Amino acid sequence: MLENVSKALKGALLTCVAVGVAGSGFAQSLEEVKTQRGLTDKDILAAAKTYTPSGMKDEYYVFSSGGQAGQVIVYGVPSMRILKYIGVFTPEPWQGWGFDKHSKDILAQGKIRGKEITWGDTHHPGLSETKGDYDGQYLFINDKANPRVAVIDLKTFETTQIVVNPIFKSEHGSTIVTPNTEYVIEVAQYAAPFEDKYVPLEDYNDKYRGGVTYWKFDRKKGKIDIKRSFTVELPPYMQDVTDAGKGPSYGWSFTNTVNSERYQGGFGNGNVPEFSKRLPNEAGMSAKDTDYMTIVNWKAAEKLFQQGKYKKINDHAVISMDDMVKANALFLVPEPKSPHGNDVSPDGTHIIVAGKLDTHASVYSWTKMKNMIDSKDFASTDPYGLPILDLKRSLARQVNLGLGPLHTQYGKGDSVYTSLYVESSIVHWNYKTGKVLEKMPINYNVGHLVTAEGDTVDPDGKYLISLNKLAIDRFLGVGPLHPQNHQLIDIKKGQPMQLLYDMPLPLGEPHYAQMIKADKLKPIVRYKKKSFKHRVRPGREKVVRNGNNVTIYSTAIRSHYSPEVIKVKVGDKITWHMSNVERAQDQTHGFTVDGLNIHGSLEPGETSTFEFVVDKEGVYPFYCTEFCSALHLEMTGYLLVEP
Repeated sequence: MLENVSKALKGALLTCVAVGVAGSGFAQSLEEVKTQRGLTDKDILAAAKTYTPSGMKDEYYVFSSGGQAGQVIVYGVPSMRILKYIGVFTPEPWQGWGFDKHSKDILAQGKIRGKEITWGDTHHPGLSETKGDYDGQYLFINDKANPRVAVIDLKTFETTQIVVNPIFKSEHGSTIVTPNTEYVIEVAQYAAPFEDKYVPLEDYNDKYRGGVTYWKFDRKKGKIDIKRSFTVELPPYMQDVTDAGKGPSYGWSFTNTVNSERYQGGFGNGNVPEFSKRLPNEAGMSAKDTDYMTIVNWKAAEKLFQQGKYKKINDHAVISMDDMVKANALFLVPEPKSPHGNDVSPDGTHIIVAGKLDTHASVYSWTKMKNMIDSKDFASTDPYGLPILDLKRSLARQVNLGLGPLHTQYGKGDSVYTSLYVESSIVHWNYKTGKVLEKMPINYNVGHLVTAEGDTVDPDGKYLISLNKLAIDRFLGVGPLHPQNHQLIDIKKGQPMQLLYDMPLPLGEPHYAQMIKADKLKPIVRYKKKSFKHRVRPGREKVVRNGNNVTIYSTAIRSHYSPEVIKVKVGDKITWHMSNVERAQDQTHGFTVDGLNIHGSLEPGETSTFEFVVDKEGVYPFYCTEFCSALHLEMTGYLLVEP
């Protein structure tokens, strides 16, 4: 097997694995390294499959949620090298995100009912699509804790917009896109009143609601068009994971629903006596044998919106359940209780739902469900008048997979891969025959998983990443809080699954990810000259005073600022436009002023604006925070503040 490894690769592997072998320098042979480190042929083969020599680039990008860090993590496959943290809902100092006027203004878009929110819980990244295939233009990400959606431009890998849902109080299964990115879907999680008013839990059934929001995306502007967006009202169940139909199911979306019991908790001795003797939520919300999949015809909802058949709540269009039912556009079908995972097949003919508290995955047939919808052949209705399809007649099959199935991703052909949380395994099976093909243990407690291009009409297969919640005993100890563990698995067709790499991820709780071919992205290497209104050209630097308003126009280039000395007075309101006039690739300049909580990271061609008031006299050095040249330390200046 190893004879096929080239001499160059052998040499690279020797260099890689020999580091840390006490007293031996570089090992002289592959066998010697294997012996010293206790490696097997299988270990060496896995290393060869992931090793990416200097100068060689990865085949795929992975965009992973940053969990409670409120960011997006970008890394490459197969190397598993982290490339960037994208600042989204929270400041990210290395890139100056949240410290200059532009990024402050975007973060301010995310205020909730006028209040600044300084953290986020990012969960479900969604890549923009054209004809159901990733197109590499935009990435969307949600904030579960504070119901918000952000737009990231993949030319710059920067957040360009944050939109707050004005009627939801939380959300989860969000930033799923329709096949041509007509809409970005955001789904409520915990039922609550749409209006910003107190409503007692006694009115839960009548005045608490769930919902699914369809944010209209304007591709030309690269922005969500808030005024052309709407929400479909849903019962006060707990909505969860969502997917958009494609092919024959195009125009529809499918959402897991939990807590069809409409249970409201009350476990323990709280301050509401009538609730203190009730079951805990985990038991009360799992009392029934089934919950629901919510089926929405978003094309029909779009038509109702265009016809003005909605009401405005908090200046946002809400289409009622009654109007959706009258339009034959809103349905339920039972699922095993507490379902999780809701994944439409690449050809749009099936939807796979995991059982979470069951051992089965349920494979639903869209053809069967659509026939019942068209003929209005319903088993019953729920308390809110939503038609319910018959469960058995909706299923293509149910497949016994193992303990705690959560999420499914598609591979080549009819192959699918499902995470087993309780069992700590990945199971490979055929969703059209129901045959289980193989299982692989992982470390440990996998939640989501991602395959290469797995959410598109044409998955690549090839690689799978298991996004594990626990990493006990896998890495060096760093205290009681362990990193997450992303495990790279080879799933090339015709061979058994092979674990290739364990990657610790020490940021938030990376929840979900998507993997896209690297050649689909076309990131820029410098900003265009006309991109910024206040761009400063070399030789035109100046300081302009208008009363106590001082505007500074300055440039940064290796290895100096211009101007380098600026004099202002206490109480002056400063607007400082700083332009990086470099044209060389990756020649970034930083910018900070002592004690004023200002930091900029200016990439080539970029202009940033900083606004502040100097309220104390003194001498304030400013300097470049990015090591940019041999004379980096000399790239400095003084802001002199007179009494």
